[in-house]
Order: sequence, then C-alpha cells, then structure tokens
Amino acid sequence: QNDSWGKQYSHALFKAMSHMLCIGYGQQAPEGMTDVWLTMLSMIVGATCYAMFIGHATALIQSLDSSRRQYQEKYKQVEQYMSFHKLPGDTRQRIHEYYEHRYQGKMFDEENILGELSEPLKEEIINFNCRNLVANMPLFANADPNFVTAMLTKLRFEVFQPGDFIIREGTVGKKMYFIQHGVVSILTKGNKETKLSDGSYFGEICLLTRGRRTASVRADTYCRLYSLSVDNFNEVLEEYPMMRRAFETVAMDRLDRIGEERLTP
Repeated sequence: QNDSWGKQYSHALFKAMSHMLCIGYGQQAPEGMTDVWLTMLSMIVGATCYAMFIGHATALIQSLDSSRRQYQEKYKQVEQYMSFHKLPGDTRQRIHEYYEHRYQGKMFDEENILGELSEPLKEEIINFNCRNLVANMPLFANADPNFVTAMLTKLRFEVFQPGDFIIREGTVGKKMYFIQHGVVSILTKGNKETKLSDGSYFGEICLLTRGRRTASVRADTYCRLYSLSVDNFNEVLEEYPMMRRAFETVAMDRLDRIGEERLTP
C-alpha cells in the first residue's frame, strides 16, 4: 500500500489479468466467502471475454483471404469425393491439376457478383477481364465496340488440359470457342493437323451450318478458352449481320481446307 502508484497499478493489472485469463487467482489467495465468489465471477467473465477474443481473432484472420479459404473448403470436398469413389491415382492428379489451373487457389461466385452490378459496370469489368483476348483477336480488334461488348458478355470461361478433346468430329455442335491462351490441334480424318493458338477461334462452322462437327479439336497445352453457346451466338449475330458474314467467310475457308485434306491421298 505504501509503494509508488506505478507498482500499485502494475500489481492490480497483474491480478486482474490473472483472473480474466483464467490462469490463476492472483498473487494472494482469496480470503473469506466474499472474495471467493468475487474471484470466481471474475474468472467466469474473463474466460468468456477470452473466448470471444479468440473467436473474433480467428474470424478476422479467415476473412483476410476468404476466397482462398472457400477454395480450400471446396477442394476438401473434392478430395473426399475422390476418396469415396476410390478414383485411380492418375485421375486424381488430373483433377488436382485442373483445379489448380482453373481456379488458381481462389474461388469466387462470379455470376452472382456480376449479377448484382449495373449493366455499365458489368460491361466495364468484362471488357477489362477479356482485354487480352480482344487485343490478340483481329476479329474483335476491327469490329464494332458494341458487337465486342455484346459478344464478351455472353462468353463463359473454360479450362482444358493437354490431351483433352474439346470437340469430337461427328457430334452435334452447341458451342464455339475463343482461345485466350494455349495451343490446340484441329484433326481431320486424313490425319492432318492444323495448329491454332492465342487469338484464334474454332467451332463456328457447326453453328453456322447447323450440322455436325466436321473435325476434332484437341488441346496440346493447358488451354484457357471462352465458349459461346449456339443460342447466344445466333442472338448476337442477328443484331450484327455484317459480323455473321465475317464468321461465314472464315468457316467456308476452313471447310474448303478440310475438304482438300480429305481428298489428298
């Protein structure tokens, strides 16, 4: 009691923290029932505050990178799914590599995020995200900006691994594809290969002719593509008939080359 105020407050703080952190009852044991009950009450309040502090701190740390946490939780479900079905090791490795390239350690509900934005903001974001595709593709570089925006808003991002057949000959075509990054091979019955890379597109022949696929397309590397469904394809081209002619010109040229390759012994 006769010490300086600094020592007195230090002693009081030590005793209070001992109670509130629930690791003891201070330097001196309580004397009398009043002290016993007050000390127990202090310990209960301290334990509650300590638990709340740990909970809030944990939530804060998790919220710092919620997209990565969401990805990890999703991938744990995928691992449990693979284990439950006893998938072979090579298939598990391909699934793991697909998730790594498709999501790159983060997962977002992009459709929900964009759906909550106004149309101008949504178009601005999509144009920014697809800027490399637009820059590498002559079809978009020289086209009406309104057509480019209308096309980009209907694209869906997809990832394919080396060896995947993106398109198989003879199947009904429901999509065309734009290559953002990667290399694909167009395969015909004559075993002739044509390579396409960044800035190219394929699959439009079937959408224009409403027939079956005239060639197969295989991914040679990890390919980051944007797909466009047949309904969205026709919807956009109805508004921009001049662009339909541009697609038809490329499609006829490819059909001619495929025909020549099949006739070549």
